[in-house]
Amino acid sequence: MGAMLLEGKPVARDILAHARDEIAELITRHGRSPELAVVRCGDAPDALAYLKAIRRSCRSVELPLREVELSTTTSPVEFRGAIAQLNHDPAVAGILVLQPLPPQLSPALPAETVAPLKDVDGITIVNAGRLFAGLETLLPSTPAGGLAILRHYDIPLAGQRAVVLGRSLVVGRPMALLLLGADATVTIAHSRSRDLTALTCGADILLAAVGRPGTIRPEMVKPGATVIDFGVSLRDGTIVGDVDPAVAEVAGALTPVPGGTGVVTNAILINNLLKAARWQQERTAAGGARTTVGEE
Repeated sequence: MGAMLLEGKPVARDILAHARDEIAELITRHGRSPELAVVRCGDAPDALAYLKAIRRSCRSVELPLREVELSTTTSPVEFRGAIAQLNHDPAVAGILVLQPLPPQLSPALPAETVAPLKDVDGITIVNAGRLFAGLETLLPSTPAGGLAILRHYDIPLAGQRAVVLGRSLVVGRPMALLLLGADATVTIAHSRSRDLTALTCGADILLAAVGRPGTIRPEMVKPGATVIDFGVSLRDGTIVGDVDPAVAEVAGALTPVPGGTGVVTNAILINNLLKAARWQQERTAAGGARTTVGEE
């Protein structure tokens, strides 16, 4: 008997249904809908694919999307200036910078320049620090989407052994912190981990975020385990994940690729935009007293 598929669409549908109600309330209260600004430098296939998905999500809830396209020769000074304009534009409630950036721009530059209150992908030091401290914040969309899937399908988390394969700042590390916050016992594994199969076979919940197709094979999965696949790669024109499809014969539950974590990531992004808009409006109402995300 194959694994139960943890489809992302029902999870995203619930999140976006709530978002539509909140957008209508924001328009009634403030006379306008919050706007998302997406910044892109160049035409990298991954960035274009993500932008296409964001467009689709924004259209589905009638949110305005501002696309800011910078040249591939943009200097760090010019990049900082473009972000500063968006930081100070009251119409823009959220800013997302698509990766990869051109080589002259550090990948860390968005985290250093985007205003924390507009950081809808949870990458700034303020938001990352608040997540580390267990405080309310704007969460990175992909791991927050993974947690939303687990909760939607009532997968037990407290006391469970969770192994996160991957240690990136935008998926692996924040995913581990979110699971710790849900009282799971968490191990982070990576390319330098020894005896990886022994680690993964001990997991009640296995989360793969390495970006290498087929990394997780059936012999690496505990029978009946829940497997969350964050991987998105193109192989022979087909989108595939980090998990070998044969894992479905061993796992108890598994996210499909496509149709799993990706659609939920986009819904969480919309949810983060609305949360950011609320906090910015609270700050304005308080005369600018709110200076950081989640501050009371």
